[in-house]
Amino acid sequence: MSGIRNLMTDDHRRCDDLFAAAEQAAGRGDLAAAREAFGQFHAAMLAHFGSEEGTLFPAFEERTGMTGGPTQVMRMEHQRMRALMDEAAEALDGGRGDDYLGVAETLLIMMQQHNMKEENILYPMCEQHLGGDGTLEGRLAGEIGVP
Repeated sequence: MSGIRNLMTDDHRRCDDLFAAAEQAAGRGDLAAAREAFGQFHAAMLAHFGSEEGTLFPAFEERTGMTGGPTQVMRMEHQRMRALMDEAAEALDGGRGDDYLGVAETLLIMMQQHNMKEENILYPMCEQHLGGDGTLEGRLAGEIGVP
């Protein structure tokens, strides 16, 4: 793995795959499998958000002095996605597969839009200002669970 942009984009794909597994299971009515897959997705997303908010964004803000720009927008979107993930988990835990699928559709759209902004705007900016810092990259990899 090389580069902050590649590392974090690859983690988006890993989270997307876990989310897709949960949606597929819910779509076929297997709520137990959907809960299991969604639990893995939820944990991966929280690790990803935590790594960005606790490590990547502060490093970027310190290096650039930009604290009210793209990182602030990403944090607000993370909060909205956390709320949707909680709502989706509650629907699955309550055996409400149709409710889950409705929330999951909203979450999917938000994730797609969010990931595009990070992958095409923020991560390239991070790479420009923080690239070459193997220590930071290693820390991020450890936080999101990449060996």
